[in-house]
Amino acid sequence: MFLIRGLLDRIILIGAIFAAACIPSFIVQYRQRLGGSLDQVLRDLQPFQEIANRNHGGDMKKLIQHHLASTDRTFRDEGNAIQAMVDAAARLKASVQALNADLVHQVGYLATNLDTDVAAATWSTFVPSFSFTPEYALFAITLGLAIWVVFLLVWFGAARAISAPRRGPSRAPKAVRSSAGSTR
Repeated sequence: MFLIRGLLDRIILIGAIFAAACIPSFIVQYRQRLGGSLDQVLRDLQPFQEIANRNHGGDMKKLIQHHLASTDRTFRDEGNAIQAMVDAAARLKASVQALNADLVHQVGYLATNLDTDVAAATWSTFVPSFSFTPEYALFAITLGLAIWVVFLLVWFGAARAISAPRRGPSRAPKAVRSSAGSTR
């Protein structure tokens, strides 16, 4: 059993370090896809911005309100669509800006604000790569060691839980006091 655990824990350690080393490249590709989505939304909004520039002093909110105030249902639906694009652009800008930080903050941001659609699209075309900057190497080693420690805790916890019922409670007989050595 010791040999299996020794082999398995080395495999987990090395695998975890390699997997952690791929996280920065996933973030880079995620950020590129996010930037592409932002560019597309801004391109889609450009004709509406030109209309807002001509008819509403450049204020996109006024253009949207003009659409929403219309009695024509199609025109109101178009106003909702423009508003959705403006909201998406604002959300994407905030995400891109948040990802222009150091690696730890990027991972923290993605842990709490991951766009699952963008992540799924990124994962479907993900090409693992390694970068050997000191920051990325330290991140990979630290996260790999943390995963390895969790593995060891689970392994030894499971081993203790499995072996505990076999031992059972201790039923050693109580020592009988000798009256010869007693000073009562």
